[in-house]
Amino acid sequence: MEKWSAKEVESKLEKGMLNIVDVREVDEVKEGRIPDSVNIPLGLLEFRMHELDKNKEYVLVCRSGGRSGRACQLLESHGFKVVNMEGGMLAWEGRTE
Repeated sequence: MEKWSAKEVESKLEKGMLNIVDVREVDEVKEGRIPDSVNIPLGLLEFRMHELDKNKEYVLVCRSGGRSGRACQLLESHGFKVVNMEGGMLAWEGRTE
């Protein structure tokens, strides 16, 4: 599983569009999310992965990196190209909305 630091994600986000999937619960996302990220809670990911495009790369984010790691494993096993943001939102210093 490929991993990027929160700083790497922030840098790449500034340079262009990234496909970010936030796997936290809805109430967690209300506290702040990375702009333009899509929220699909981990418990629903298996049922909503049809919404994702296997031709795109996705950066997966959660609170601390654990749930997004599990999400990466699930999506990779179904042929998706994914990256886990290490440290999750606890490590994020960029803008939130």
